Amino acid sequence: MHVMNVMNVVSLMNVMKRYLGVVVALAVGSSIPLAAHHSFAAEFDDTKPVKMTGVIKKVEWTNPHIWFYLDVKNPDGSVTTWGFAGGAPGQLMRRGIVKDQLKLGETVVVEGFRAKDGSNNASGGRVTFPDGRNVLTAGSQDRTPGEAR
Repeated sequence: MHVMNVMNVVSLMNVMKRYLGVVVALAVGSSIPLAAHHSFAAEFDDTKPVKMTGVIKKVEWTNPHIWFYLDVKNPDGSVTTWGFAGGAPGQLMRRGIVKDQLKLGETVVVEGFRAKDGSNNASGGRVTFPDGRNVLTAGSQDRTPGEAR
């Protein structure tokens, strides 16, 4: 009888180890998007506002932030592609902003702040369409040009 109880305890311990392994894996896996999320202040320089007109080239509607890309014509006629970070897709959708509003090939004006690393990236706080309507694509913690600090 004693051997049977020991075997039951060992079996139960093996099940608990597997369960604990699954719980740890889920916890680690669910923290990855949080680790990839950076604050506005960490990535963008609120002393360097940008306002650019360009053609929407690409839209990435994914967590933790959407990204959209514009082809911006330079004074010499060459074109530079700029990437703009926006808020989280769910956050934007709750405001009534959906991916289809950022149409490929459409010319828009984007206002935001330049990336601290000097790359051709910026926060995409406000997007103005040719018909004059605009949307705030910034995340809830982001800033847009003209806001008080």
